[in-house]
Amino acid sequence: MMVTQNEQNINYYRIEQAIRYLEENFQTQPNLDDVAEKVHLSPFHFQRLFTEWAGISPKRFLQFLTVDFLKEKLSESRNLVEAAETAGLSSQSRVYDLFTTLEAVTPQEYKTKGGGTTIYYGIHETPFGRCLLGVTERGVCWLSFIPTDEDPKIELEQMKSHWHNSIFYEDESRTQYVVNQIFYKGQRDSKLHLFVKGTNFQVKVWRALLDIPTGSVTTYQGIAEKIDSPKAMQAVGSAVGSNHIAYLIPCHRVIRKDGILGEYRWSAARKKSIIGWEMARSVG
Repeated sequence: MMVTQNEQNINYYRIEQAIRYLEENFQTQPNLDDVAEKVHLSPFHFQRLFTEWAGISPKRFLQFLTVDFLKEKLSESRNLVEAAETAGLSSQSRVYDLFTTLEAVTPQEYKTKGGGTTIYYGIHETPFGRCLLGVTERGVCWLSFIPTDEDPKIELEQMKSHWHNSIFYEDESRTQYVVNQIFYKGQRDSKLHLFVKGTNFQVKVWRALLDIPTGSVTTYQGIAEKIDSPKAMQAVGSAVGSNHIAYLIPCHRVIRKDGILGEYRWSAARKKSIIGWEMARSVG
């Protein structure tokens, strides 16, 4: 039976609850019955729901998020990137299965804070909860996840503040097509274009993030070295945190060098769910 996008969104919040519970009680190794009870489902229903969403069992999913596994993944990812660069493969190489291109505003457009830009926006369900998506004629300019208990207007005001002098129209029919392109792989029929507004340094960091393959992770130090600024880790961290296009510019794939996933602008639990979900698909 096919799961609708709305059902997938509802299921995600149950899964997010489960991930938080598993993390908080990891040392006591809660069993399937314990977790299912926490999210108010039968063990059978929870196991089926989680496996349909993640593609793997809850136990296997949690293994992807352990420190030891992530440390191994960091080393593996570094070797993959180095091998690709040695072979002369660009950041847009098919080896990474990238499907995005990135364009930044011009210095004049940056100065006017997006003046004259028309942005169409909509709120949609995704495998990771509701999102606010903004698109322009030049590409996706905003993507943020909406916390469970937050009024979507808060995210909308943040988008409007970032693109201060732009013109905004709500148009969910237009943005739904793009959401399908982003989150539902069978519906991609062309590359996605990203349109960003940031300093030259921020844009440099965001371009480097696009080089991280799906199912892989890197460190802030790794990004700093990638952009030839090995001592600028604090600035890199700030640029990563300033990313205004979630998921597509994969700031969720940047973790601490000790294997700890760390914070995420759209909640630590969501970061864990996205990384585990991507890893499950990369090994599937």
